[in-house]
Amino acid sequence: MCRPTAALCAVLSACLCAAHLCAAGTSQQLNHRPVIGVLAQENIPGDQFARGSSYIAASYVKYLEGAGARVVPIRINRTEEEYANTFSSINGLLLPGGDVDIQTSLFSRAARIFYRLALKANDARDYFPIWGTCQGFQQLSVLTANKNLLTLTDTKAVALPLTLTPAAQSSRLFRSFPKDLLQSLAEENITSNFHSWSLSMQNYSRNSKLKRFYKVLSTNDDGKKEFISTMEAYRYPFYAVQWHPEKSSYEWVNKTGMIHSTAAVAACFYTGSFFVSEAMKNQHHFSSPEEEERALIYNFSPVYRGAEAIFVQNYYFD
Repeated sequence: MCRPTAALCAVLSACLCAAHLCAAGTSQQLNHRPVIGVLAQENIPGDQFARGSSYIAASYVKYLEGAGARVVPIRINRTEEEYANTFSSINGLLLPGGDVDIQTSLFSRAARIFYRLALKANDARDYFPIWGTCQGFQQLSVLTANKNLLTLTDTKAVALPLTLTPAAQSSRLFRSFPKDLLQSLAEENITSNFHSWSLSMQNYSRNSKLKRFYKVLSTNDDGKKEFISTMEAYRYPFYAVQWHPEKSSYEWVNKTGMIHSTAAVAACFYTGSFFVSEAMKNQHHFSSPEEEERALIYNFSPVYRGAEAIFVQNYYFD
């Protein structure tokens, strides 16, 4: 069981050292002013608060800001040229959870463009990380396999422990986590799952593209099917979680599966800090301070959607 005092001390000490630990092994000068893009998606049908055609849940913005990054919203329905310009200005990309078609939506189109740009950049030794949460996890699996291999699971609004694989201990993502936090992740129901579709171990194992590209760090099961809950790419700084680390700190709807324990909040902090430390290895920048200021999400105001909304606050965009 996670000792609250130890977990709280671990979170506080991580503020000083997480980035250095996660960046160990790189000789590149770190960028201590990282800017991370978060991809918007089509509005939730029937959202009475919607202003414009797309949204970003504020919890993803807070997740990154709480770990030391600034955020640029990436709007859907932009041109490839505009996306390429944005890519050259930001230091990483987060693909959030949601509920759009991951093959035909404008969200999926933009994700595909950035995914290809990131592959090309990393192949040229331009370190560019991508993080996918829930829908973002699923989107990355589709982009890599070039097909939809997801299967239905009974995982809507449930908290689960992670079944960590032998590869987790030495993984880039988990190797700097405190031992008591890893123990809590493995033993306690603290990872929030809000998805109906999953990448089963069976489908992963049968697809050579996925097997060559991603290392499985944890699995879960719904009593019938084993599915992947955490993975990272072998050769690229791409990371994906089917669960929601950000919800423990920043979403408060009263639903089963929403966990706000000390260990769950620590998992939110450590995953966010890890990804921000990866973005610090990227040296992209805007052409001017003025262009950077115009791009930041500070130019938009989040809309409070009510205590019982699945997303407490959303940013909306044209």
